[in-house]
Amino acid sequence: MDIIMEEKRKDDRRSRYTRQTIKDIFLEELKTKPYNKITVTEICKKAEMNRGTFYLHYYDIDDVLNNIFEDFLSNTSSVLEHVLCPNKQNCTYPFCEKIQSSPRYQILFSDDVVSARMLEKLSDTGKESFITHLMQKSLLTFEQAEAVFWFQMNGCLAINRMMLKNKCTDWSRIQQTIDQFIRAGLETFLIHDQREEACSGQ
Repeated sequence: MDIIMEEKRKDDRRSRYTRQTIKDIFLEELKTKPYNKITVTEICKKAEMNRGTFYLHYYDIDDVLNNIFEDFLSNTSSVLEHVLCPNKQNCTYPFCEKIQSSPRYQILFSDDVVSARMLEKLSDTGKESFITHLMQKSLLTFEQAEAVFWFQMNGCLAINRMMLKNKCTDWSRIQQTIDQFIRAGLETFLIHDQREEACSGQ
């Protein structure tokens, strides 16, 4: 039994190592060519593995990218915790901080296709809860709450791409400025006693 468990641990380590090697090479490839030019053949060649080994771990290049997104987005807070953070000062969105503190992943924002996929991934994980919560805390309609969501998401992506391109060294101050801007905007329609006032005025 101990031998079987030890072999399983070795297999797990080998699998993690192989997957990490593939991801590392993918990120290196992205530095020199667009996403749609990266191939399984080239990754296998640089990793010195056969295609069968690649397909034991990933379906295709898209699957590799999705796994990198999962790594990158792990332990980051939701959009709600960035935008709707009442009774806190200097609210931040760790996703943005992670971009600045993780040079390994910054290349993801230089490619139009990859950055668009990143936005889709973030949206898939946060859109429903963001809109639901915002509608509960305001008098906004679904369409209005959805517009705020997309404004925030696209703005975050655009700012990060700009800051990385310009090699900005003062991200924390920029982030605080953006946070203050978003909070001030939300305060104009977040509910305090507005729902009661609206109801009593009818």
